[in-house]
Amino acid sequence: MLYLALSLSLFAQLPGEPMLRADGAQHVKVYCEKGRFGGWPANHGIWCWGDEILVGYGRGFYKDLGPTRHHIDREKPEEHWLARSLDGGVTWALEHPAEKGYLIPRGEALHGTETPGLPIPALMDLKEPIDFTDPNFAMTLRMESAASGTSRFEYSYDRGHTWRGPYRLPNFGASGTAARTDYIVNGPRDAFIFITAAKPDKQEGRPICARTTDGGLTWTRVSDIGPEPSGFAIMPSTVRISDTELFTTIRRRDGTFRWMTAWRSVDNGATWTQEANPVDYLGEGNPPMLNKLRDGRLCVTYGFRAFPFSIRGRLSTDNGKTWGPQILVRGNGRDRDIGYVRSVQRADGKMVSVYYFDDEATGPERYIGATIWDPDKTSKIVSGGNP
Repeated sequence: MLYLALSLSLFAQLPGEPMLRADGAQHVKVYCEKGRFGGWPANHGIWCWGDEILVGYGRGFYKDLGPTRHHIDREKPEEHWLARSLDGGVTWALEHPAEKGYLIPRGEALHGTETPGLPIPALMDLKEPIDFTDPNFAMTLRMESAASGTSRFEYSYDRGHTWRGPYRLPNFGASGTAARTDYIVNGPRDAFIFITAAKPDKQEGRPICARTTDGGLTWTRVSDIGPEPSGFAIMPSTVRISDTELFTTIRRRDGTFRWMTAWRSVDNGATWTQEANPVDYLGEGNPPMLNKLRDGRLCVTYGFRAFPFSIRGRLSTDNGKTWGPQILVRGNGRDRDIGYVRSVQRADGKMVSVYYFDDEATGPERYIGATIWDPDKTSKIVSGGNP
């Protein structure tokens, strides 16, 4: 399996491979600080109201832990921060919601310890139903463990300036869950969430679809998305195709091999059918971000954790049945500790993709970057090199 992974990595760079470049892409820094580690927007979420974009990320301390680990100091605290843009992703202002008592970390097992000096709020049971259709609504789903912890949700009615919660999510019959932000609003009191549940052996994990019809007071496990994997199937990213059809993309691992799968439901999440893989090989693996564009196309963005380390995308014109060539959104990644992309589409049709990254010009610290790119302005390149 390792030989296959290496072979595919080399194959991905052969001259003549069909691959596109995002022409005119604009790269900006969202958060960058010497001695610090900015990471994992996909663990937090992204929200968009016209030209106003809000994204979450983790802020820790940089530490070189070797070529196979995240370069974050596990013995120092990681904080949850937000970045807000009012001009479609060109400039960003940083916000630390914990200073106001919101979005305080709960010591996630994967990503550091709690912020010192801040009391960790107890998980609550929601007492008043949520209006999911409020025009300024945002919800974030978070986890305490990658495998068998308790997940929570917090929500906002003012575009993330203030938050209510944390509220407890049920474990849906599993030993635990690992929720990241992936939800679809169906109506004022009706919403789907798509999260990872622990497998019976308490290891991560498998994706499930859950639903509330009473504004989040109660949640029901609607279905498992696919059979139990031998490795893991985690971090779904989901869109609605029609009144009855859903489409989701999943991060997969089996042994040393990592890729991305896709599943379709034509009965509002009750059952799922596997579709063609959007990406057959992802190096060391990365979660997908799936968007339905205003013209009906699907766009998936992701980090590529093999040489050439990069941020990439693909488009589908037939609701995920087939996928076009990979699009190089950003190259020149310094090493494999990158990605966890979250993307939104601006009013002018351009994509804003936010991720964590490092490059030779900036140095070893991981920063939060954003790329503004047009899915309709691409050109063919002859290899997946590191332009």
